[in-house]
Amino acid sequence: MLFLKKNKTRQHTKVNWKIKHNCLDLIIESAKSIYPNEFGALLRVDDQQKSIISEIILLPGTVQGETHTIFKLHMMPIDFNIVGTIHSHPSPFPIPSDADLELFRKHGRVHIIIANPYNHSSWKAYDYNGEEIKIEIV
Repeated sequence: MLFLKKNKTRQHTKVNWKIKHNCLDLIIESAKSIYPNEFGALLRVDDQQKSIISEIILLPGTVQGETHTIFKLHMMPIDFNIVGTIHSHPSPFPIPSDADLELFRKHGRVHIIIANPYNHSSWKAYDYNGEEIKIEIV
């Protein structure tokens, strides 16, 4: 019997991601309210429009400190509309760390980092490889 190794490279079609304005506002206010600690949550898309991020999901037991957010991923609901993560950086740099990149590669297709001062221009989005992507606010 012959066993073939599966190709482990991910092949996803390019998605034109969008985020609802009120969802981004919630992210901004959440990050401000927990400062100087990091804020973290999951990103969920709309049932009908699979490319529009419409909600955030707070995971029970998430640990949020001044230099880290630790997600208790075993608490994640079974929900195929969860597409990635959002977390804040207390610094003014929305650049992924090595730990962020490891999370991106393992969980989700789109990830947002929002940095201090937590406004509509202080965030960036990344794909699962850590490559910066654009997300339209709708």
